[in-house]
Amino acid sequence: MSEADCLFCRIVAKEIPAEIVYETDRALAFRDVNPQAPTHVLVIPKGHYRDAAALAAADHGLADEVIRVAHEVALREGVVESGYRLVFNTGPGAGQTVFHVHGHVLGGRGLQWPPG
Repeated sequence: MSEADCLFCRIVAKEIPAEIVYETDRALAFRDVNPQAPTHVLVIPKGHYRDAAALAAADHGLADEVIRVAHEVALREGVVESGYRLVFNTGPGAGQTVFHVHGHVLGGRGLQWPPG
């Protein structure tokens, strides 16, 4: 998939609407369209990286910024005190369906592990 075809690159370019909750020069946070918890926000780098491994290898400090943005989202969403989960699915076997690295900030309900 090229960057031109990437859903998240198109959100960064403002070609596709999204409910943006926070933004920096290099990262963007927006609500998931299919939320799995009361707070479910996706945090992405604005540049295109296929997965977490590619992000970590390609741009020194950008992975840190994505995590800092995720924590800022948790603060703004009011889920820091109760706890939140930050999940990066890497590869199709792990459930990654959009191949632009993204962290899921989940909170607002119990998220015990293992589930069930």
